[in-house]
Amino acid sequence: MDFRLIKFPQTNIPDRVAERLRSLPEYTPQAEAFAEGMINRLRPLIARFYVSRRRLATGAVLALTAWLFVHIVFGANGMVIYRQKRAEFNNLEKTVSKLQKENRDYAEQIKALKSDPEMIEKEAREQLHYTRPGEVVYVTPPPTPANGTNVRSAQK
Repeated sequence: MDFRLIKFPQTNIPDRVAERLRSLPEYTPQAEAFAEGMINRLRPLIARFYVSRRRLATGAVLALTAWLFVHIVFGANGMVIYRQKRAEFNNLEKTVSKLQKENRDYAEQIKALKSDPEMIEKEAREQLHYTRPGEVVYVTPPPTPANGTNVRSAQK
């Protein structure tokens, strides 16, 4: 690689610009006075901001805390949703245990119907209306509608 330093030809600065550059030190006291005046004018504003920075920071922290609280309580996975899900979970657990108990009862009933002659006879008598010789079966009439209307008039 070649790392040669190339010398650029000197640029010609116009006389007018050169003169202004030479006169810059003359304007230094004026620039310093201007800067000092601006600082003096801005000093009360800066002091007010400096005093209120603690209040601003406290307000920002309070706003952040409030937002976090609302997000934690009412957010997509907040406490409200958590409690709803927990209640739903408990209800589902109760339903599952109830259905498991029903399942066990049905399994016992099926087992009894397959092997117990008394159970088979009981179901045959109830479901198929079987009777033994000499027995009399009493059948109750179907219940009337609750609103008291005549069944035959409703069929017309």
